[in-house]
Amino acid sequence: MCGRYTITVTMDELMLRYFTNDTTIVHYAPKYNAAPMQYIPAVIHNGKHNKLGELRWGLVPSWAKDDKSGSKMINARAESLLEKASFKNLVSSRRCVIPADGFYDWKPQEGGKQPLRITLRDGKLFSMAGLYDIWMDQSGNKLSTCTIITTESNSLMAEIHDRMPVILTPEAETAWLDRHNHDVPTLMKLLRPYDSEHMRAYPVSPAVGNVRNDYKELIKEA
Repeated sequence: MCGRYTITVTMDELMLRYFTNDTTIVHYAPKYNAAPMQYIPAVIHNGKHNKLGELRWGLVPSWAKDDKSGSKMINARAESLLEKASFKNLVSSRRCVIPADGFYDWKPQEGGKQPLRITLRDGKLFSMAGLYDIWMDQSGNKLSTCTIITTESNSLMAEIHDRMPVILTPEAETAWLDRHNHDVPTLMKLLRPYDSEHMRAYPVSPAVGNVRNDYKELIKEA
């Protein structure tokens, strides 16, 4: 599961990383504790170039009767994507990536759970694979939402949790975003655990457990 993450870079760094000047984000601010049901930065490909915008985290299928399902679909298991009505038709046409520079998880230990922040060893931005959909209410108001895809844990994460977000390699990221790529079997092969040798985990403050907390000190090693 992936239920909290961080994206602490500037807007300029985001646009440079994803080779785009096309953004619909008006008020951007770093997130030190991004949580479900919040609007989060996401990248899609419009057929010509990458586009940076915001999606609400928690997928609401276009065919849903209401928007209440979002909080239940913050993650989608890679292994069963093509079996779930909410996700199977999105793999071929509505893929996105969620930029991040870390994510949180809680490691069980004696006396409770220790929150950890997991990052790449070089501290750089990475892309979590996602799917998005657009739901419309009876008045014609659109709601664009997303889910983060998870896979089985690598050796680093296995000691923390049995699931982890799909982190795409640069090559996989390009293929996943390509709007013209409809090769579902090949796309599904991209959804695998990231190499643990290029990742690290360190303890952080229990304050990250409160979704109201969103400040720089949360990412400091405890």
